[in-house]
Amino acid sequence: MSTTHHLFALGSNGSGQLGIGHHEDVSVPKPVLLPPSPSTPLALAAGGNHTLLLTASGDLYWAGDPSPGACGPTSPSQLSSPPQFHPVDLTPTATLIAATWEASVVVANEGREVYTFGMGQKGELGLGPLIVRTPRPSLVKGFPPAGRRVVDLAASMAHVLGEGEGAELAVVDAPRRIEVGFSAVRAVCGKEFTCLFGDAEEGEFVVLGSDKWGVKTGASAAEGVAGWKDVGASWGNVFVLKGDGSVVSWGRNDHGQLPPENLPRAVQIAVGSEHALVLTEEGDVIAWGWGEHGNCGPISNAGGDAQKKGSIIASSKYVPEGAKITVIGAGCATSWVGIDMPTPP
Repeated sequence: MSTTHHLFALGSNGSGQLGIGHHEDVSVPKPVLLPPSPSTPLALAAGGNHTLLLTASGDLYWAGDPSPGACGPTSPSQLSSPPQFHPVDLTPTATLIAATWEASVVVANEGREVYTFGMGQKGELGLGPLIVRTPRPSLVKGFPPAGRRVVDLAASMAHVLGEGEGAELAVVDAPRRIEVGFSAVRAVCGKEFTCLFGDAEEGEFVVLGSDKWGVKTGASAAEGVAGWKDVGASWGNVFVLKGDGSVVSWGRNDHGQLPPENLPRAVQIAVGSEHALVLTEEGDVIAWGWGEHGNCGPISNAGGDAQKKGSIIASSKYVPEGAKITVIGAGCATSWVGIDMPTPP
């Protein structure tokens, strides 16, 4: 049986970054407006007011505020249409994506090229000290080094991967190498830190940058990181999904950002700015953390139990027969759920 791919979104939407046809925040999943027949959603990257969507076929789309240039070149028809996802004008096929607050980063050509576009006052474009805005995807020259490929990509509000290692590196305007004592295979970025992971079975990892919210001291006390399946970071937390479906996390918890107790075993995790989602083995999507824009679902008692206990924002129990939740995503106070539905004969 053939299937069609559908994406739903909820949360912050003041700039139309959900791509659902209007500019209002929503607290229940709403269908995303996509170009005809895109392939399966593969990855989402969210800036402050824009979203990038990468599909399994390498197609790249944008929604939200294009004024900083973070969505690439735009046309009058795109700007005048209701908020929805539009193709990004990028010739090479994208393989990895990330976003800072007002910029986008794309790895293309099978990991051999990196492009940045948008605005960055702190060197996050990686294009040298004189370029702080580019509305068109611009090649980061000389990176990666000859004979190497980019295998992972991460960014946060104002840095991409290794910036912010220490005070002497307050602004780094071109890629620079960081020695961590092991071969890094994954990277995640918080607001003021970077966490690099090595061999999953060995549990190798290191946190670079600020210790605000205890992201460095908490790492030294973290247990059970070995055997991780996936990793992520919010602005003030590190999250580790283990192979057994449990979630390990440390850092900020003033809005219930740490995982709820008795969280069911998960098969996927997605981490936003101050909230996180899991897709459980039973097919439920559970959200927790700071849900002020509706990104954690309806919260009747502001500040409290729904955030800290987690709330189910979607469930395979309530999708059409034959449909299946296949992917989840999280951004800056936004949440995303991808569903495969059977195509009518």
